[in-house]
Amino acid sequence: MYSKQDASKLRQEFWTGFGKYMALHLSSEGERINWSNYKTGVKGIQFKMNVDKREAMIGIQISNESVQEYFHHQFLHFKNILEGFMGERWIWKQLQEDEDGKRFSSIETSLSAVNIFNKEDWPAIISFLKPRIIALDAFWNEVKPAFE
Repeated sequence: MYSKQDASKLRQEFWTGFGKYMALHLSSEGERINWSNYKTGVKGIQFKMNVDKREAMIGIQISNESVQEYFHHQFLHFKNILEGFMGERWIWKQLQEDEDGKRFSSIETSLSAVNIFNKEDWPAIISFLKPRIIALDAFWNEVKPAFE
């Protein structure tokens, strides 16, 4: 078991390493980008990556309640395009609640049986996240005008 400080340090080490590794990769438009904190440019739509002691997750989160249903339907309209870019099916969840009671919808996929606190799992986690965030960027460049 790790102390909160040790756990925080390991998480920071992972995300710093991931960020440095991904800094070598340009966006689909050929620009430098902060992959770990991807900015979609549309309020209420975020690309989220999370790793904990059970799994790694990447997804699109729609958190703007006033347009949540509209954005979710827009993404459904682009489902085949998204899955074409990703090369796999993702899980679609509408109207969930986070631990603070805020409602959101998500489109996501995950890799189970990995642990951010086990450095031996880091290559598998990075191999999972890297192609998906790059594909999300390419997908977003195609469809973003429909959300602006």
